[in-house]
Amino acid sequence: MKARLGERVAVCIVTYGSAADLPACFAAIAAQDHQPLDVIVVDCASTDGSAEVARQTDIPGVRKEIVALDRNLGFAGGMNTAFRHTDANYLLTLNADARPEPDYVRRLLTRLTTTPRAGAVTGRLVRPKGPASGQRLIDACGMRLTSTWRHLDRGSGEVDRSQWNEAREVFGATGAATLFARSALNDVAFEDSVIEDSAIEGLAIEGPATKRPATRPMIFDPLFHSFREDAELCFRLQERGWRVIYEPAAVTEHRRRVLPDRRRQLSAAVNYHSLKNRYLLRAYHQTRNNFWRTLVPTTARDLQALIYVLLFEHTSLPAYSWLWHHRLQIRDRRRMIQRRRTEPPETINRWFKRDSLPL
Repeated sequence: MKARLGERVAVCIVTYGSAADLPACFAAIAAQDHQPLDVIVVDCASTDGSAEVARQTDIPGVRKEIVALDRNLGFAGGMNTAFRHTDANYLLTLNADARPEPDYVRRLLTRLTTTPRAGAVTGRLVRPKGPASGQRLIDACGMRLTSTWRHLDRGSGEVDRSQWNEAREVFGATGAATLFARSALNDVAFEDSVIEDSAIEGLAIEGPATKRPATRPMIFDPLFHSFREDAELCFRLQERGWRVIYEPAAVTEHRRRVLPDRRRQLSAAVNYHSLKNRYLLRAYHQTRNNFWRTLVPTTARDLQALIYVLLFEHTSLPAYSWLWHHRLQIRDRRRMIQRRRTEPPETINRWFKRDSLPL
């Protein structure tokens, strides 16, 4: 029997070319031992029939709503749209290629509601077993920061030997399978006057009517479009005093496609946004204090990235001009973020030196 813990959780999925992944993802959602659940699917103008598959695939006992966009707003814009189509107090961001185990939502919700000042909880993400080796690799056990301002998934690529088995406070969490408290997201949201959003224009909405909030808070920054937007959100959570928790007992299988060592196999659009966003992230959150602390390794990595793009990846060169042309908008975003922070710089600086913290 499914445990009814009372709190409604909305599972938010952004699709783009995800038709093949949705049936198994929906089956995993249907098997969850927590109710009530909502599922909000936002399709970013897929051409493979993702929206149609989402409509036709049943999820017994779950309220489902499909939002079909007329253009690709990326993960950031898609998730912002999904958040506006539910009034649930708890929101699970889930990739279509993720397969959460039946107790995933329940375990995350329990941890989130029993940990003081917790704004987000992520689980133990593992990759499917390799067909040749039969081994399963770890995908992510929370997120950590490095001195070069990279945000890396803890344990990524390691053979799964049941390590990383302690609940810890971490810097951040991947958007692939993380549960957020609505109160935390509303607290760190962008102001409407700073970011204008046209994401709700021209939508084809299907499913039961849901009460829409009067305002349009922007949770993920639309300028990121895709990639690193989850890390940027975690910076804002940290800067407002919210904690991000890793819960190892909650397990999800995640077939990740975008990995650093596969960069040459990825699309030009993926690499473009990835490069653009690595600078955008720092433009928002780097302070004078951690600028000097990380100057040497960060500058070395910036030069390495520039040389690589000049020699091998010309399609990403427009990222630099984009940053220049949007410099005033980026400046305004930074001022707003820094003005609203309530935590001292050391709150962020500590994560350059620590993998995690005990609960």
